[in-house]
Amino acid sequence: MNEADTDPTSRTSLFTPSHRPSHLEILRILDENPPDSITIIAIGPLTNLALAASHAPTTLIRAKAILVMGGTISEPGNITPVAEFNTYADTVAAARLYALSSPNPASTMPPAPLPSEIQIKTSGDGPGPPPFLPPYPSRHELGARRLRVILFPLDITTRHQLRPDEVAAKVKPLIDKGSPLAEWTDAFLGSTFHKIKTLHHGHEGGSAALSLHDPLCVWYALTGTSQKEGWTVNGGEDVRVETSGQWTRGMCVVDRRNRKRRVDDDGEGGEVSGDTGDWLSSVRGNRLSRCVGTPGERALAPFLLDRIFG
Repeated sequence: MNEADTDPTSRTSLFTPSHRPSHLEILRILDENPPDSITIIAIGPLTNLALAASHAPTTLIRAKAILVMGGTISEPGNITPVAEFNTYADTVAAARLYALSSPNPASTMPPAPLPSEIQIKTSGDGPGPPPFLPPYPSRHELGARRLRVILFPLDITTRHQLRPDEVAAKVKPLIDKGSPLAEWTDAFLGSTFHKIKTLHHGHEGGSAALSLHDPLCVWYALTGTSQKEGWTVNGGEDVRVETSGQWTRGMCVVDRRNRKRRVDDDGEGGEVSGDTGDWLSSVRGNRLSRCVGTPGERALAPFLLDRIFG
């Protein structure tokens, strides 16, 4: 076995592997760079970011933005009827991270779970399970800055698709020239398209299409600032994550009522009669941004293929 097999740093100069836990590495990078210079793309469950937020919330807030592929607002879920997979996989992490966007993070923090029977029985025997994540510092201790989260839910990602004919037009000439990358891409996408046909209605024959959920976030990271034309991002949306519902865990909850905001609200008094959950408060609740428009639903697939194959 040579050095390249045992030392990953010898294989590439594009990155240096870290031996730290990921949430600490995230905080190190943010701490060593100026505020608003680091954008984080989150295309999985938000566990590591929630750990980073718990460990050093004021450091995580230094991020320019966190782009989250997750959730669904008006469309059906993809893991339950109401939940998207990344949010469902760690609902508490999503709820805690989104709370850092709030003027008053305590107003949307998920409740700490009750201890299980096993935890109660073993509480006096040995170290026991790890503790739950602590609450954030008060809003005054956090300061005026809040975390900017831009949500890319299924509502916007599902509509951006890659079709088999687009892949074939790009890779077949390269396969004929002996491209290993094109052969590998054709093999794994061919299997993926076949699986889509077996799982979903409306994808039979040549109509199968792969939704580009994660690539949409990367597309925005590459072009959303330098080429703002076509991108539409709503701000200040109070999107909250259900963490404990029997059938609704992972659901993104928004207030669809046509109600006016409360006036003369300093956020200190808590809930008031007629506004359970403080949905109408001007200083409580989350403040997420949400992508609702892109340069074109059919523009992402050729952009992606061109970036990969030239």
